[in-house]
Amino acid sequence: MNASTKSAVVVGAGFGGLALAIRLQAAGVQTTLLEKRDKPGGRAYVYEDEGFVFDAGPTVITDPTAIVELFTAAGRRMEDYVKLLPVTPFYRLCWEDGSHFDYADDQEALDRQIHARNPADVAGYRRFLAYSQAVFAEGYLKLGAVPFLSFRDMIAAGPQLARLQAWRSVYGMVSRFIEDEQLRQAFSFHSLLVGGNPFATSSIYTLIHALERRWGVWFPQGGTGALVDGLVRLFQDIGGRFELNAPVAQIETAGARAIGVRLADGRFIGADAVASNADVVNTYAALLGQHPRGVEQGAALRKKRFSNSLFVLYFGLNHHHAQLRHHTVCFGPRYRGLIDEIFRGQSLSDDFSLYLHAPCVTDPSLAPPGCGSHYVLAPVPHLGNAPIDWTVEGPRYRDRIFDYLEERYMPGLRSQLVTSRMFTPLDFRDELNAHHGSAFSLEPILTQSAWFRPHNRDAVLPNLYLVGAGTHPGAGVPGVIGSAKATAGLMLEGVMP
Repeated sequence: MNASTKSAVVVGAGFGGLALAIRLQAAGVQTTLLEKRDKPGGRAYVYEDEGFVFDAGPTVITDPTAIVELFTAAGRRMEDYVKLLPVTPFYRLCWEDGSHFDYADDQEALDRQIHARNPADVAGYRRFLAYSQAVFAEGYLKLGAVPFLSFRDMIAAGPQLARLQAWRSVYGMVSRFIEDEQLRQAFSFHSLLVGGNPFATSSIYTLIHALERRWGVWFPQGGTGALVDGLVRLFQDIGGRFELNAPVAQIETAGARAIGVRLADGRFIGADAVASNADVVNTYAALLGQHPRGVEQGAALRKKRFSNSLFVLYFGLNHHHAQLRHHTVCFGPRYRGLIDEIFRGQSLSDDFSLYLHAPCVTDPSLAPPGCGSHYVLAPVPHLGNAPIDWTVEGPRYRDRIFDYLEERYMPGLRSQLVTSRMFTPLDFRDELNAHHGSAFSLEPILTQSAWFRPHNRDAVLPNLYLVGAGTHPGAGVPGVIGSAKATAGLMLEGVMP
């Protein structure tokens, strides 16, 4: 018997599900990929309004080698499917005092900007970068795609985690090297990109800084949706079967094994193994809700701490704002206090910090000539902490954000507005089945990472697997693609003789 006689079904066509399906199909496992929505991508969905193209979710590609590896595993070349464009600077970081910091892979430019703020921080930054690179080598290169199935795996990694002082927070570790408060913000905000509170998330997540310095920041030509489409085409080119508008109602079991999935339309698709890229709580509590394992694990997961949600505003303007950079982080008047309210608050804060995406800086094809596609997101509490009625608060929040952007970053915005739409925590809950409307699944604190995170292979149903943000190693495009590598390794180990 070989892998080619085996079959697998993958639930959900986000980056994790796509990457897993490609790896399985490339290894000879006949794989069916099912997506409940009318387009692939999961959080990387695409909206098209009035000639504007809006990437719904992740817009920062930081490890192109992980993507190249998917095409290589399938015997293809990434260049034949999608082109990645470099983004420079990586981010422009702005504060309300009018100052900004351009973060790029240019040591001289970084040193110059750091020196202008605090000369002592030039050497401090170099030490922080060295620390980040050490964490990157241990936490990403060595462990990023290695499943943690037993506590022994955690113990084995313990000495390195201790040496790297993983118990410290991202902000706490940055502050050991950097004195200037705005620079502390500049080098600690990265954990927010994967749903982590810089004041609570393990300093292991400083590896994101080294990741960006190692491979740069990239953007797919045609938008993140073009990368998703390229991965779908790759999967189908190598023989994979893909269905849209195919919501899964239940993971079917017989005894202690998964035997396939039942779709909402009543169809049954049998498989030797089932993998879920759906939200982890939804996977257990809903899709596996008829099995004792689903009931038990669903209840246990609901007690965990979940990442924040997001309020996202997509808007197209009939004007190109040449003053913007591709990625702009707009820090509000508060940092620690606001972040505490985002992760623990029971209501919406009066102020906000924003991430503003202006992809036409890199790829003008995403809007009509002379126009600009944008999105802006604000981290907000998830629905379990702050049960906000977003049908009421959403339009108000939209207007506050538009006013703020027009005043500080994009003069004339209101008069240039052609189209806009919102995506609120309610949409994360209802469209993506995200528990509490969390945008990043479980919060990446130390006690919910590695072995403490839901495992890539279920402990009770040995042919049920997880992939995506809710399992190891966590959220973010590199994280979910790394989870696919870890999960594929386990599945192939399970189906090969």
